[in-house]
Amino acid sequence: MDYRKSKAPTNTVSRNIMDLCEGTGNIYESVAIISKRSNQIAVEIKQDLSKKLQEFASYSDSLEEVFENREQIEISRYYEKLPKPTLLATQEFVDGNVYWRDPSKDSQN
Repeated sequence: MDYRKSKAPTNTVSRNIMDLCEGTGNIYESVAIISKRSNQIAVEIKQDLSKKLQEFASYSDSLEEVFENREQIEISRYYEKLPKPTLLATQEFVDGNVYWRDPSKDSQN
């Protein structure tokens, strides 16, 4: 999923617990799924940000060469304004865009 185009809120939203456990039948299982997806999103965002900021990396040790780079600041501000990975994962889960499976239930069938 492209987190830049997500319709997830940028701040905390109160949610009905029963809506979250509709797909799994268990709120704890739903929270575990959202948590794992949130970690995946966080890693993806971190890799993307690191890749973009690596272009601005300075390999000199001189303190005199420290300067502000407007483009680097703009990129950082953009990523700060994005919704948190937990909110993105919760929105994906509510919208039904998250695939999950339980191996213990699959082996019983």
